[in-house]
Amino acid sequence: MAERLVGTQAPRFEMEAVMPNQTFGKVSLEKNIEDDKWTVLFFYPMDFTFVCPTEIVAISARSDEFDALNARIIGASTDTIHSHLAWTNTPIKEGGIGKLTYPLAADTNHQVASDYGVLIEEEGVALRGLFIINPKGEIQYEVVHHNNIGREVDEVLRVLQALQTGGLCPINWQPGEKTIV
Repeated sequence: MAERLVGTQAPRFEMEAVMPNQTFGKVSLEKNIEDDKWTVLFFYPMDFTFVCPTEIVAISARSDEFDALNARIIGASTDTIHSHLAWTNTPIKEGGIGKLTYPLAADTNHQVASDYGVLIEEEGVALRGLFIINPKGEIQYEVVHHNNIGREVDEVLRVLQALQTGGLCPINWQPGEKTIV
């Protein structure tokens, strides 16, 4: 039986990452919790692929909207920080992703992808999993896609805002609309 993550404490993690300023650093869920931030953690399969850059670049272009919602973005794959750095140093026109506004983390031991239930063990890569974690460390939202399908940034932002209302948000609820309760 699959383990439910929504409504539970998120598995804690600390990973090496390529930071927005192109240096190596670390990201951790604990730091975001200490800073009273929401966390948008998303996994993607591999660097230098075809669908991944469309998502990664689109999320980066909208990072100001996540910042305004008190949320930090962390992208993660099972690739190394060196592969991440090479990818961010490669121009978009040449199959790269260019400079990002959030860190790309390296889950090289596959532990975090496994803890979040998105690891394809036989391939050593993650599915496209996305998790919204509140400032108390509880997973509020989880979506996992087949690796052939990209995610929609508008929907991630809409869900984040809906969660932050604390109310009941019906189908097609949009930011600024009233909640049911």
